[in-house]
Amino acid sequence: MAHIFFIDPLEKLNIKKDSTLMMALTFLRQGMDCYLMFEKDFYVTNESHCNLKVYKFDGVFTPEGFYLGDIMLGDEVSYEVSKSDVIHMRIDPPYDSRYQRYLWMLDFLQQKAHCEVLNSPLKIMKYNEKLVAYRDLSYSHLSYIGSSEEGFLKFIETLKTKKYKGIILKPLDLYSGIGVEKVEITDSKLIEKFNQKVTDFHGAIVCQPFIEEVYDGEYRSIYFDGEEIGTIIKRPKEGEYLANIAQGAKFEKVELPVKLKSTCDKIAQELYQDNVRFIAFDLLGGAVNEINVTCPGLLVEVSYACKENLCNVIASKF
Repeated sequence: MAHIFFIDPLEKLNIKKDSTLMMALTFLRQGMDCYLMFEKDFYVTNESHCNLKVYKFDGVFTPEGFYLGDIMLGDEVSYEVSKSDVIHMRIDPPYDSRYQRYLWMLDFLQQKAHCEVLNSPLKIMKYNEKLVAYRDLSYSHLSYIGSSEEGFLKFIETLKTKKYKGIILKPLDLYSGIGVEKVEITDSKLIEKFNQKVTDFHGAIVCQPFIEEVYDGEYRSIYFDGEEIGTIIKRPKEGEYLANIAQGAKFEKVELPVKLKSTCDKIAQELYQDNVRFIAFDLLGGAVNEINVTCPGLLVEVSYACKENLCNVIASKF
């Protein structure tokens, strides 16, 4: 069995805290057969053999054992994929036409070589990270998704009746807080800002009430094969509202509140039964805000907070 990690170019990654490289290096340290594969080299054919151009690699962890000190590419290898192999789809969003093409290609390869692609390309297509979190109002925030000005105004009226003062506008298919904007409901340019978001992101966007509890922190909980393996709380910088570590949020290990954990356990098991093995929840104000299925991250930070390399837990599942 080989593990092939399909990743963005190394120069685009923050190697020190990249979840994929941490996982790949941990698997390698456990004696697993591991390779890296890059977009520039990835192609499929309908020939009898399924060969991929991949690279050997090595690296070092920093002394505390969670962050990466360096990653070094080794020899190029032509590897014939078989049914025992696992290809880890670890290309970062956005989920755009480029991303969709890779999912189609990976699904083609998965069916031809009978290997496993993790997460399954068809399931990544099926589960939008935001919409899957909004399916049930019993565990999610009020949410509007669309480009209709009329629908947006009706939603705003609903929020006013519930005494919300602000909203969040954000794209449906980006990540790491990109494109997120906080707007007051009474803003005289509210409609203009909504329409500008629709223009900027080429269609449907998300609108939700601004949840004041964000200042107290947002949970990131990582699950594999339907089970929680580690959770942190992220707190925004003073004066900020984005609980994003890349933008300066602080974090620490926590235990999920009982009700939230019960919700996450249930959702994680449902997704696992549908062949979605690796997910990460973002939880805010007692509700599920996102369920990351494309390229769940923060493994380095959650491992650091938990004082345990969670990639060893994931490796034990193979």
